[in-house]
Amino acid sequence: MDESNLLRAERLRKLEAWRQRGLDPYPRRFARTHLAQQLQELFRDLPVGADSQTSAALAGRITARRIMGGAAFLDLRDGSGRIQIYGTVDLLKPEEYEIFTQLDIGDFLGVEGLVFRTKKGELSIRTEKFTLLAKALRPLPEKWAGLQDVELRYRQRYLDLIANESARRIALMRSRIVSAMRRFLESEGFLEVETPILQPLYGGATAKPFTTYHNALETTLYLRISDELYLKRLIIGGLEKIYEIGKDFRNEGISAKHNPEFTQMECYWTYADYNDMMSLTERMVSQIAKEVLGSTRILYQEHEIDLSPPWRRLALREAILAESNIDIERCSTLADLRAEIQKRRLKIDPQPTWGKQVDELLKVFVEPKLIEPTFIIDYPVELSPLAKKKPQNPEVVERFEPFIGGMEFGNAFSELNDPIDQRERFLAQEAMRSAGDEEAQILDEDFLIALEHGMPPTGGLGIGIDRLTMILTDAPSIREVILFPTLRPRGDEM
Repeated sequence: MDESNLLRAERLRKLEAWRQRGLDPYPRRFARTHLAQQLQELFRDLPVGADSQTSAALAGRITARRIMGGAAFLDLRDGSGRIQIYGTVDLLKPEEYEIFTQLDIGDFLGVEGLVFRTKKGELSIRTEKFTLLAKALRPLPEKWAGLQDVELRYRQRYLDLIANESARRIALMRSRIVSAMRRFLESEGFLEVETPILQPLYGGATAKPFTTYHNALETTLYLRISDELYLKRLIIGGLEKIYEIGKDFRNEGISAKHNPEFTQMECYWTYADYNDMMSLTERMVSQIAKEVLGSTRILYQEHEIDLSPPWRRLALREAILAESNIDIERCSTLADLRAEIQKRRLKIDPQPTWGKQVDELLKVFVEPKLIEPTFIIDYPVELSPLAKKKPQNPEVVERFEPFIGGMEFGNAFSELNDPIDQRERFLAQEAMRSAGDEEAQILDEDFLIALEHGMPPTGGLGIGIDRLTMILTDAPSIREVILFPTLRPRGDEM
């Protein structure tokens, strides 16, 4: 029997002993009066060695224990922080003290007693009564050495949260970022709505979908890859400023920036264009940083970055020309573009279409250098089937992507509201699909019918919550900011 099984067997023995005493090792509730952090703040000025004369009831997980003859010290951690628990053979009955010293790291414990500060300056609870709230049958990993396996941290996130302060900090920060985003949008007059996750057709983005089957309806359905086409239906219906924060799903590879299941905010604003959405984006992100971090200045992957508006605007054509010396407007076909790439001996993966090859030039040569907040604007029509064309150049659309720290974290358009043009764009996408682009969009007849009822000029914006959280928490991988990232199945983790 290996060591972990021996430890589990010993804990099972303690569990049985507890039950034989007529005690419930998994009681239903515990009435606590304070959180650990509340006590730390209330008694921050309590002198060393002094009693507070205040009794408190706390509950949490035991994360450390030190037994010293007739005295025992436990570290108790709740959702707010840590506090020391002090028990002695004098305060507790002999049999109670024996049980107290048999508690294990990982057990959940409720304690009641006076608050005091030890002679070493540690705020503590002098235990007068304690209750086992949940017996842990498996030992926790050692705080540092036990969590060096990154995959273990992702597969068993609960262990990561128990032992890793940075994991808890990111989880809390993510929640605050989403809350701050909601507050900002609502202060701007946006209404939160919900649209279907299961869809008869997928659309609104260039991606492969996940496919499922509805038995009762005997029909194939898709997990949404974007919220866009349903949100636009609501704009057509008369809702003028709307947003949704929810899960989207794309059947793609996994990387430091990609997870098949991700969280996105999409908002739509009638009578606005992509210039308005740029202003909204820079104001929103800087306000979220100020609210969550207390400053618009952040550190991301060793880069000091100022999120204060205004952000730089840079045309896609100019950005690619500056970094690769290729003018995409002079290379109108895929063959021409590939010839220029080969002529300059650029190391870049070949793509099936002209638009995909342009996008690859952006990702390889431009994106890593966009450290300061930047909007890359004005994309080719082929890359943007849902965006409105620029009046002065019909080959380019009013679209932007925001970048911070060398990473794109959003997408926005002046939304196409001409149903004739939209149908032609969908047909062009279907031709691209026939040419080998599996991610090209498909024609959505129901959406086109809705669009033919009239949609006002509208600005749309999508922000990747996971990537924004990466930026604001200085996380190098998307797996750090998603509590349960998608992982390759493995049968030997237990």
